Amino acid sequence: MPRPTGRVLTLLELLQSGGTRTVAELADRLGVQGRTVRRYVDQLIDLDVPVESVRGRYGGYRLAPGYRLPPLMLSDDEALAVLLGLVAGRRAGLTTTERTASETASAKIRRVLPKRIARRLDTLLETLAFTDQPGEFDTPDAGVLLTIADAVRHHRPVSIRYTDRDGRRSERTLHAYGIVTHAGRWYVTGKAARIGEDRTFRLDRITDARTLPGSFEAPVGPGPAQRVLSGFATAEYRHEVTLRIHGTVEQIRAHLPAGVASLEDDASAVGEDRATERWLRVELRAERLDWLPPVLASLDRPFVIERPDELRDLVIALAGRLTSYAAGHDREEPMA
Repeated sequence: MPRPTGRVLTLLELLQSGGTRTVAELADRLGVQGRTVRRYVDQLIDLDVPVESVRGRYGGYRLAPGYRLPPLMLSDDEALAVLLGLVAGRRAGLTTTERTASETASAKIRRVLPKRIARRLDTLLETLAFTDQPGEFDTPDAGVLLTIADAVRHHRPVSIRYTDRDGRRSERTLHAYGIVTHAGRWYVTGKAARIGEDRTFRLDRITDARTLPGSFEAPVGPGPAQRVLSGFATAEYRHEVTLRIHGTVEQIRAHLPAGVASLEDDASAVGEDRATERWLRVELRAERLDWLPPVLASLDRPFVIERPDELRDLVIALAGRLTSYAAGHDREEPMA
């Protein structure tokens, strides 16, 4: 009687996904009895696949830790998810300094896939079009990224060599809270041990990272992503801008996201629902002001400029130009 090869391979795929699988779970997924599962496991062991038996109430079967299966077993959906993830990550700048890594990974996956699936996926990638151009970003070193991730997970200090935007190099000790991706770049946020204040660093500007002895307590309060966004909104720039805008939180955030501006209710509106239109106080810092008048115009909401006066002048100038364009005063005369 021939072996049910398809079910044996399905069992291997289930074990490859990780963790311990109970006999009852495997039997249910394969549509067989428990004793048949055990027979399939024996067949895998005969093929030198190291399947371990786990005893106890929650026991079952698992693959030996660290074992890498020679065949790559991906379903159509899984292969599609992996390849599209590699494409999206490459376009978004979420790669390491090995710029060819995603291309070689894609090639390896396609090479070991069954021809039928590989052809279908190649067809999709060939016919896929994007409305934007891929981003060009400086990407972090893979070793630095993994070292800092380990320090975050185990709450251990990490020493980094950092080059700031002015080219100044320094060595710092950081209590890293988390790694955040924002607008195609990688950041690490944490407390700078020497000054005892929160700081955010671009990972592509870190040339070396090594874990130090000791540990620290992770802070309570906002998570790493919110800390990074708050840091962007409050960073030191040439101009400090304060506005009051009448609208909902969602209307304002659509044009002035958390990474650009901080947002709070006027004292008289505290406690109102987020969907309620009301006066909201907006604060931001900017190196230049010329981009703000078009943003305020696109909001199409009442607003008051509290500071600086220069922004008020720019808004008035933009309003004058728009009025002139609408009236056709600057329209060129048609050629005879």
